[in-house]
Amino acid sequence: MVEGMKILRSIGGLLIALAGLGIVIFAGIYVNDLDQHPFHLGLDLNGGTQVTYTVDTADVPEEEISGRVSALQYVIERRVNALGVSEPNVYTVTSSALAGVPSEHRLVIELPGVTDVTEATEAIGKTPYLEFRVLDRESGEFVSSGLQGGHVASADVQFLPGLGGTLTNEPIVVVNFNGEGSRLFADLTRANVGNAIAIVLDGTIISSPIVNDVILGGSAQISGSFDLESATELAESLNLGALPVPITLSGTRTVSPTLGSEVLEKSSFAGLVALAAIILLFLVVYRFVGLVAAVALVVYCTAVLTIFKGIPVVLTAAGLAGFVMSIGFAVDANVLIFERMREELGRGASREEAVRQGCKRAWSAIRDANITSMIIALLLFWFGTSIVKGFAFAFIVGVLISMLSAYILTRLLLRSTTAVFSKRLRKLYLPPSYETR
Repeated sequence: MVEGMKILRSIGGLLIALAGLGIVIFAGIYVNDLDQHPFHLGLDLNGGTQVTYTVDTADVPEEEISGRVSALQYVIERRVNALGVSEPNVYTVTSSALAGVPSEHRLVIELPGVTDVTEATEAIGKTPYLEFRVLDRESGEFVSSGLQGGHVASADVQFLPGLGGTLTNEPIVVVNFNGEGSRLFADLTRANVGNAIAIVLDGTIISSPIVNDVILGGSAQISGSFDLESATELAESLNLGALPVPITLSGTRTVSPTLGSEVLEKSSFAGLVALAAIILLFLVVYRFVGLVAAVALVVYCTAVLTIFKGIPVVLTAAGLAGFVMSIGFAVDANVLIFERMREELGRGASREEAVRQGCKRAWSAIRDANITSMIIALLLFWFGTSIVKGFAFAFIVGVLISMLSAYILTRLLLRSTTAVFSKRLRKLYLPPSYETR
């Protein structure tokens, strides 16, 4: 009776495993459907353009540099996303300060699929650098007031009012400031009643209105030699974000799609060869349980790739390396389970008990090893550059899924198959060295 219940439970578990296998087959079809559901590939695998800008922080107070650079990255991300580029990557790099030499900030923009460098730099460089300047009475020149494009909340095109409340044909751009910008603009107009405030766009004064009174509404009018098209273009550019600090193009790099596809093909081939070698080693060393591990490993790889495609994760060569390394953790988890099973069999335990105790005893080692590795990967993701972040994220996802695969899938398959196979077939379950002494 007890033996029959064990068999029924094992059959139930096997049916669950078969249902899961159906899901895995569906996921496998989804993973291999590259026409309708392609992977999102990074610059090094898909080809494209990398543009690097040097950030000019010479006139920025030290305590404001970090905030300005972060705001610059946010503004450029909005600008690049508006271009419709697939999965752009924008990040900043700060060089270490040497003796007597201040640290340098660089803005790096990766545009997968874009191979026209001129088009890319022109599109990014269209974002204007807007600032408001006041007249220095001593030098007679306009100096920065501290109010800049980073304080702009929105901008729209309107027309100057004429006599009798009618509108003229002269377009103007009305700029609305955010909370801090409204405060700065109010202070600026309060201190300069009767004086001119120059509105400077990309180093050129486009308007210098006289302040007649304090303006508390948090908005300003930019007027000049605008036609409707140029005013609309300026308003759209400001809405995408005026640059909080100037930038200068310092370098470009183009990766051809041919080179990217070659890297992808070689990486994929190497991964498949490694997976086949691991499965063969499992079958030779562990026989039938090696087959169970091979199935679990294939399911694991399919699950991770499905997650990568579904999120989606932008895959780079570094990310693929992180995924391949996580496969090693999945292999280690299965080896730990099988070795604990051998120890239990050596103590005289039945196969069913060896599976149960083997999985239970191996879990603490699997859990601790995986958690410590993910902590390191999280630190790499938090402090690393773009390439390191790609590696760390793929590694974290892979290790997390490998841990769940070992604890749930491998254990379920082992417990399901233990009672199903007959005594005659059980000699294939483990090699002779694993048999009960």
